[in-house]
Amino acid sequence: MAYVKKIYVNYKDCTSQSTLVLPCILTEKGIIISHLRYLAWFNSKSESWKERSCYALQLLLKYINAVPNIDSATKVLKAFTEALITGTINLSNNTDSLELYWRSRSVRDTNNLLFHITHYTDFLMLQDEYATVRVNPFRKATGYEERLNWCAYYHKQSNVFLNHLTKKGISQQQVRLVGSFREELIDFEYAVRFPEDQIERLIYLGFEKNGKYDYRSQAITILMNYGGLRKSEIFHIFTSDITLNPNRPKEALVRVYHPELGASPDPQFKNRREFLLSKTSFKPRNNYLLTERLYAGWKTPLLSSKQGYFEVMFNPPEKAKEFLVIWANYLKFQRVEPLKSNPHPFAFTNTLGEPETIKNFQRLHKNAVERIGLICKKVLGTTEHGHRHAYGFRARQAGLDQIEIQKAMHHKSPTSCLVYIKPTLEEVQKKLREIK
Repeated sequence: MAYVKKIYVNYKDCTSQSTLVLPCILTEKGIIISHLRYLAWFNSKSESWKERSCYALQLLLKYINAVPNIDSATKVLKAFTEALITGTINLSNNTDSLELYWRSRSVRDTNNLLFHITHYTDFLMLQDEYATVRVNPFRKATGYEERLNWCAYYHKQSNVFLNHLTKKGISQQQVRLVGSFREELIDFEYAVRFPEDQIERLIYLGFEKNGKYDYRSQAITILMNYGGLRKSEIFHIFTSDITLNPNRPKEALVRVYHPELGASPDPQFKNRREFLLSKTSFKPRNNYLLTERLYAGWKTPLLSSKQGYFEVMFNPPEKAKEFLVIWANYLKFQRVEPLKSNPHPFAFTNTLGEPETIKNFQRLHKNAVERIGLICKKVLGTTEHGHRHAYGFRARQAGLDQIEIQKAMHHKSPTSCLVYIKPTLEEVQKKLREIK
C-alpha cells in the first residue's frame, strides 16, 4: 500500500564525515534519498525551511499517488498546482474522488509550497545521476525518484514550470505554461503592538506573585519591549554577553552573537559552535530540530561587528539602567546555576539550571498578561512579538527616520521597518480632519 510519511534520520556526509539529524520522506519504496541529500546540501537553512520543504514534497508525492493514470509530467505538475489553490473536495457533496481531502489554500501559501518544489527540482537537475535515473516517457510504473527526476527534466526542458519564482535566463518571449497564482496587492499590515500604557504594569505587576518578582521574565520582557529583540534571539545570549557599558558604567551593554559563527567567549575556540560542542553537551540552539524543546530560531539579523554580533539599543536609553538593576537581581537572587556535571553558558536558566525554553517563557508571559487583566492574543498585540512592534513604533514616535529604525531593529533591508513607520488609517483620518 502506498504511503508518504515524514521521519527523522541520522545522515552521515561521506565527504566531511559529519552526522546530521534531518527530516526526510519515507515511502513504501524507501526513503527519498535525493531529497535527503538536498536537505544536507542546504543544511545551513533554518529548521522551519527544511520542514516546509519536506511538507511540500509530501504533498506532491501524495498527489502523484492519487493520480497514477496521468502519464505526463506536464499534466501532473499543472494539476497539482491547481489542486493546491482550489482544494480537491467537491463542496456540493463533500466528496473527493482523489481521497486527498485538501482544502483550498491561500495564494501566498500555495506559491510558497511551489517555490520549495522548484528549488528542489533545480537541485535535481544539477546531480550527476540525474540523466541516468530520469525516464522517458513518463510512466506510472516508475519509482518516486524517477518520477521526481522526470519532473525536474520537464522543468529544465520547457523552462516554464514555476519560472516566475526563478527568472534567471528567461526570455521575454517565453510563455508560462504552469505559472504562479497572482496575489492581490495588499497594503502592509499594521504592527499590532503591546499597549504602551500597560507595559510597566506587565513588568512590575504581571511578573509579581505573592510579593516576589520574577526577575528573569522581567529582564527578558525589557529586552523585547525596550531593546527590540525577537524572543528567539534572547535564548542565544550567553551570560558573558551582558556586561557593564564601559562608557556609561550604570548602564548594561548587551550583545547578541550569531549562535554558531559568533566569537567564542573562550579565545581558544574559533566560534560559538566549536565552543559549545567542545566544552558542553549542548549545541547552538538553532541547530536543534524544530520539535525539540531547546530549539530557538535565528532570523539572520544585521550584525554590526566582525566578531559576529549586534548591540542592543535601548529605547528610551534610560531603560539600559533599569535592565541592569533587574539583571543584577536575577543573577544575585534567582538564577539557578548549571550543574557542574552539565555546564552551559546560556544567560537564562530554569529551576534545574538548564537553559530556559521559549515555550516555558511563553507560558509565564501569558500568565503575567492575564494577571493584569489583559487577554493574550496576537491580534491584540499582547503576545511576545507585540513587544518588538512596540519598540519599532516608539522609535518612529521618537523621530527616527527609516534608515535609523532599520539600524535600531537590525534589519538587513530598510523596507523591513515600513510596517512600523507608516501611518495608520486613524492617523491619516485625523490629519484630514485637522485640515482647514
